[in-house]
Amino acid sequence: MHMDFSGLDSLISLSTEGLNFAGLNMYLVESRGGAIACMLLALFFLGTWPAILTLLERRGRLPQHTYLDYSITNLLAAVLIALTFGQIGHSKPGMPNFITQLSQDNWPCVLFAMAGGIVLSLGNLSTQYAWAFVGLSVTEVITASITVVIGTTLNYFLDNRINKAEILFPGVGCFLIAVCLGSAVHSSNAADNKAKLDFSNSYNNGKGNVEAPLVKETFPKKNETKDVEDGDYYLEKTEFGTADFLIELENKRAIKVFGKSILIGLGITLFAGVCFSLFSPAFNLATNDQWHTMKEGVPHLVVYTAFFYFSISCFIIAIILNITFLYHPVLNLPRSSLTAYLKDWNGRYWAFLAGLLCGFGNGLQFMGGQAAGYAAADAVQALPLVSTFWGILVFGEYRRSSRKTYLLLGSMLFMFIVAVAVLMASAGHRNTY
Repeated sequence: MHMDFSGLDSLISLSTEGLNFAGLNMYLVESRGGAIACMLLALFFLGTWPAILTLLERRGRLPQHTYLDYSITNLLAAVLIALTFGQIGHSKPGMPNFITQLSQDNWPCVLFAMAGGIVLSLGNLSTQYAWAFVGLSVTEVITASITVVIGTTLNYFLDNRINKAEILFPGVGCFLIAVCLGSAVHSSNAADNKAKLDFSNSYNNGKGNVEAPLVKETFPKKNETKDVEDGDYYLEKTEFGTADFLIELENKRAIKVFGKSILIGLGITLFAGVCFSLFSPAFNLATNDQWHTMKEGVPHLVVYTAFFYFSISCFIIAIILNITFLYHPVLNLPRSSLTAYLKDWNGRYWAFLAGLLCGFGNGLQFMGGQAAGYAAADAVQALPLVSTFWGILVFGEYRRSSRKTYLLLGSMLFMFIVAVAVLMASAGHRNTY
């Protein structure tokens, strides 16, 4: 019996949701709505993984160990994306799937993708040290804002101005205002912390010499204290935002920051911001070949193939630098070794999770950018909204701060909300597919 399946493609098409899955072609984001959904999910992922790495550093785990674990699953995420979304269905002219494209003569664009991976790896590696000096929230504010101001401008022109300039650049202006507010938050909070420490006898009159604070241990059923040497006990935790909390944190964390110049952290942060501002334009060139470096007739890299090469170079640089830092550490960190790293399972699964979140977050950002323009996809640089949430909830940042600090913090977060909304509203539509 003959059955007519001519209408099957239209029935299974998900184009109304922005996903081209009709006829088992490659899984692509095509609509503006689908692109914005990718950006929002990427925003959550990219704002969460820094909080996880910060948590591990504050618990005393060496950043070299953490970043090596993170790098493994970050690459794994790119491989999973390429072998699933990039390999579904069959190739078609102008849009080969992932495996097919690996054998094509597309090396000029592959090199652009790998260059993007290198600068991202350098930026991520730098920020894990900057978080200790400058704080999670302010580090993310500065790096994200530099990324938007430089990277978004480059992407706007590379994308042949498909984004609405009259909306896009006011959004960039909102990020600049947020930078100023973020700097003010940091300055005000630093003054608050200095005032707390100046009143603490443990801080030796502000000379920066840290002594361990008195920690009390109490039994659950008796209102009495007991020395550590006497056996089992329950720690009475210091409260977030107090001077004892700040000193206890300094004693536990891997990167010691008391007594060191704030310029070290700011310098690292600015370097990271410049690196972050370049990786998205490089990826844009890899997938769209605006400089016409490919031979005529060779298809452009699809976003999944470009992301695979991007992540390969990111992984290689991370492994080389972090193995070097094991034996030649920076910022007075203790020396380690590969053997010590392999034996260190304290927090390893958290580092693995951070790598997956970052990998999938970057992939979603690029998927959304390929559909709606990479300039609009830079809206994910509002990730300090998420990082600040985790910083306040998990790390107690800004607890017991002054009213001035809270006012500035609220203003910064409000400006970031405005900025991400404006950048998303500027999204255009690429007619490549």
